[in-house]
Amino acid sequence: MHDVEQDKDQSLRHDIRHLGRLLGQTIRQQHGAEVYDLVENIRQLSIRFRRDADHQARRELEQLLNAMLPKVTTMVIRAFSYFSLLVNIAEDQHHIRRTRAYLIAGARPKAGSLAHAVERVVSADLGVADLQKLFGQAMISPVFTAHPTEVQRKSILNCQMAIARLLDERDRITFTPEEAADNEEALSRGITTLWQTRMLRRSKLSVIDEVENGLSFFDHTLLRELPHMYASLEDLLVKQAPALQGFELPSFIKMGSWIGGDRDGNPFVTAEVLEQALKMQCQRALAFYLDELHKLASQLSIAEDMTSCSPSLLALATRSPDTSAHRAGEPYRRAVYGIYARLCATYGVLIGNIGSAHVAPDAAPFADAAELLAELDVVHHSLQASASAHLARGRLRHLRRAVQVFGFCLASIDLRQNSDIHEIVVAELLDTAKPGTVYLARDEQARVAILLAELATARPLASSHVVYSDLTRSELAIFAAAKTAHRRYGAAAVQNVIISKAASVSDVLEVALLLKECGLLRPQENALDVNIVPLLETVADLRNGAAIMETLFSLPLYRRLLDDRAHTQEVMLGYSDSNKDGGFLTSGWELYKAEIELIAVFKKHALTLRLFHGRGGAVGRGGGPSYEAILAQPAGAVQGQIRLTEQGEVITAKYANPEVARRNLEVLAAATIEASLLAPRDALTPPAFLAAMDELSAQAFRGYRALVYETEGFEQYFWESTVVSDIAGLNIGSRPASRKASTAIDDLRAIPWVFSWAQCRLMLPGWYGFGTAVNIYIAAHPASGPALLTRMAKEWPFFATLLSNMDMVLAKSDMAIAGAYAMLVKDEALRNAIFPRIRDEHAATVTALKAITGQSVLQESNPLLRRSIENRFPYLDPLNHVQVALLRRFREGDTEDRVKRGIHLSINGIAAGLRNSG
Repeated sequence: MHDVEQDKDQSLRHDIRHLGRLLGQTIRQQHGAEVYDLVENIRQLSIRFRRDADHQARRELEQLLNAMLPKVTTMVIRAFSYFSLLVNIAEDQHHIRRTRAYLIAGARPKAGSLAHAVERVVSADLGVADLQKLFGQAMISPVFTAHPTEVQRKSILNCQMAIARLLDERDRITFTPEEAADNEEALSRGITTLWQTRMLRRSKLSVIDEVENGLSFFDHTLLRELPHMYASLEDLLVKQAPALQGFELPSFIKMGSWIGGDRDGNPFVTAEVLEQALKMQCQRALAFYLDELHKLASQLSIAEDMTSCSPSLLALATRSPDTSAHRAGEPYRRAVYGIYARLCATYGVLIGNIGSAHVAPDAAPFADAAELLAELDVVHHSLQASASAHLARGRLRHLRRAVQVFGFCLASIDLRQNSDIHEIVVAELLDTAKPGTVYLARDEQARVAILLAELATARPLASSHVVYSDLTRSELAIFAAAKTAHRRYGAAAVQNVIISKAASVSDVLEVALLLKECGLLRPQENALDVNIVPLLETVADLRNGAAIMETLFSLPLYRRLLDDRAHTQEVMLGYSDSNKDGGFLTSGWELYKAEIELIAVFKKHALTLRLFHGRGGAVGRGGGPSYEAILAQPAGAVQGQIRLTEQGEVITAKYANPEVARRNLEVLAAATIEASLLAPRDALTPPAFLAAMDELSAQAFRGYRALVYETEGFEQYFWESTVVSDIAGLNIGSRPASRKASTAIDDLRAIPWVFSWAQCRLMLPGWYGFGTAVNIYIAAHPASGPALLTRMAKEWPFFATLLSNMDMVLAKSDMAIAGAYAMLVKDEALRNAIFPRIRDEHAATVTALKAITGQSVLQESNPLLRRSIENRFPYLDPLNHVQVALLRRFREGDTEDRVKRGIHLSINGIAAGLRNSG
C-alpha cells in the first residue's frame, strides 16, 4: 500500500507537462517562435504570480496582455483555452489511473463505489430479501438536458476523446520503443488536430443539433458501459451474498432526456422536433443491437453435435431465414441470424431505409423490444442449460441488458412546459367548447371544479371543426406526438410530463385535461399512461408544495389515477430558480424542508414519493458531488427511486470518457442503495439544528434580496460587469437566455445567471449572504452559536454538504479578477455602491466558513480538489484579463469581428477551465 500512496500526483503533473509541451510545439510549428515565446512568457508570469504571490509578475502580465494586437490576442486565448482542456483530460485520466491502482493493490473499496455500498449493506446484516426488494422497486434515472451555456463543440469533444484514449494506452500497455514512438506521434497529431479545429460554431445550434450531440454519449459510452455496470453489480452481489446466484437485477437504471421535449421557453421544440428526436434515438438503439447481433453470430459457432440445445433454440434456428450450407448444423448462429433478420425488418418499419450495412432476408418485424428480448432469452437459457453457461456471460449478456435498459427508444424523453402556457391552452379549449366559461377569470376553487367535471367524462373538448390559435395547435400536437410515440416505440418513449412553475392544484389538473385530449389519460378506465410531474421552482412554490400535493391526493379522481402509476407520484425540485429567487443558503434550506413535508404527506396517503432533482453543474444551481448530495437527503426522501438532471458541460465531464461515465453511474447507484437501506428511518434532526438553519436562512435571504432585487441599479451592474449580454452571440444553444425580451433578472434564466457570475470569477450565486447570516446569528447567540454551527458541520450531512459545496465555489472565486470586471460598469457611483458590498460579503463568508470547519485555507479538507483548482488558475487568469480588455474595447465601439470572436473564445476557454460553470 505504501507504493500505491506514494506521490499520488506525480503522474498527473507529468501528463500535464507533457501535453502542455506538445501543445507548445504545435503552436511553434503553426505560428512560429514569436507567438510560442509570447504564450510561454504569459504562462510563466501567471504561474509565478499564483505560486509565489509575485505581484511584479502580475504587473508584467497585465502590461504584456494589454499590449497585444487583436490577431495575437486570439492566438493567446486559444492557447490557454486548450491548455485548460488538456488539463481536464489529464485529470480524468489520473482519476482512472488512481482507481485502477487501488484495485490492483487490493485496497478496501472506496466510498461511492458499488463494492463499498454492497459491503456496507452486507455488514449491516441486511438479508438477501432486503436487497431483492430494493432492486425490485428501485429506479435511478440521470436525465440529459441541453441549455444555453453548453459551449463544447462535438468536434472538440471528438479530439479530446482521441487524446484521452492515447493517454490511457500509455498507462495500460508496456510499449516497445517503436510503439512508444507511434503513441507519441499520434498524441502530437491529436493535439495538432485539436488546435486546428474551430472552438466556436459558425451557426446557432438547432434542437436537432442538440439531440445529435446528446446521442454521441450513448454511442461512445452508455450503450456499452451501463450493461457492463449491471454485470459487475450482479457478480459483486453473488460474491457478497452467494444466495443471489442466478439472480438477474431488474433494470433499475435507465436514461432520460429533455432534449427534444423541453418546450419551456424554447419555441423551437415542436411536435415535429419531438418526433424526429424519438426517431433518431430509436435509430441509434437499433443500429447498436444490429452490430452486436452480427458480432454475436460470428462468435456462437457452436456445432449441434458438440453440445445440447433447447427445443426453443432449435425452433428459432428452424424458423431462421438463414439457409446457408456453411451454417448447417450451427443452430445458435442460425437462431441469432433469424433475430438479426427480424430486427432489420423492425428497423425498416420504424426508421425506414436500413442501408447497405445491414442487409437480411425478409422477416416479420418485432412488435416491441420485449419480443426481441424474449428471443435473446431463448438463446441465453439454452446456453445456460448446457455445458456452455459461461458463453452466455459475454456479448449476449450485455446485449440482453442493453435491450432491457434502452428498448427501442434509447432514453425516455420528458415533455416540459410552463404552467402559464397550459393555462392559456386549456382556457381556449374550454371557452370555445363552452362559451361563457371564462376560465381565466375564475379563482382557483372554481377552476378545479371545472377541470374535475371535464376529467370525469371521456368526451374531448377539442374539435377538428374549430380553428385554434397557433399556441393551442402546437401544444395539442405535442401531446398527440407523445401518444403516437407510445404506439411506435413503447410506453417508455415518453413517460413524464413536467409542469414548470407549478404553483397550484389547477396547474396539475390542466395537464391531466390535455393528456385526456390525446388519449394518454382515459378517465373511464382510470388509466394514466404518463407521470404528471409538478416542478416546484421558486421559494414560494417550495413552501407551498406539500399543501398542493395534500389537496391533490384528496381528490378521489386523481388518487385513482395514481393507482395506474404504481401508487407513485413524482415531484421535481428546482434548484436553479429557487437559488436565483432566494440565494444559495435559503434555496438549499427550503428544498430540504420541502422534502421533509412532502415525505409526511406521501406517507399519510400511502403513496411512493419519487423526487426529481433539477440540479445544474454549478453549485448555484444545485451542483456538487452527487454521492454526498444523495446521502444528505432527509430520511425517507430516496426510497430506492431518484431522478436528477445532468446538464450542459457536466454531461461532457461525466459521460464523454467511458470509465469516468462508469464511475459516475456507480456513484448514483451506490448512493441510492446506501440512502435507501442504511439511512435510519426514524432519524430526527436535532431541533437546535433546525432552529439555527431557520435563523441563518432568514438572514441570508434578506441579505441576498437586498442586494439583487432591492438595490437600485443592480440589474444594470449585473449586465455591465458580466458577459451575460455576450452569451446571446455565442452559438451555444437553441434556447433563448431570457424567458421574455427583457433585461429583468426575474425573466433571466437561472443558467446564464449562474454562468455569467462564474465567468467573472465572482460565483455570487454559490455563496452570497452566508457570511452576514453567520455573523448575525453568532451576535444573537454569542455563547452557544459558534459551537453549535461547528457541531452541525460535523454531525449533519445536509449542512456539511452545503458547506463543502460552498467551499469549492469560494476556492474558484477571485476578488481581484472580479474587481477588474466591476471596472466595466460605467457609472462609478453605482460601481462603488455595489462591488465593495460584494467584496465584504465574500470576505465575511470565507472567514465564517473557515471558523465553522476549522480550516486554515479553503479546500483544506479536500487537497486533491485544491490542487486541481490551483493547477487551473495560471491558465484561467490570462483568459479573464484578456476578456475584460476585449469587453471594454467592444463596449467602447470597437465591434471588429476579431474582438467579438475573442470575447466568445474567452467565454469558451474560461468555462472549460472551471468545468462546472453553468
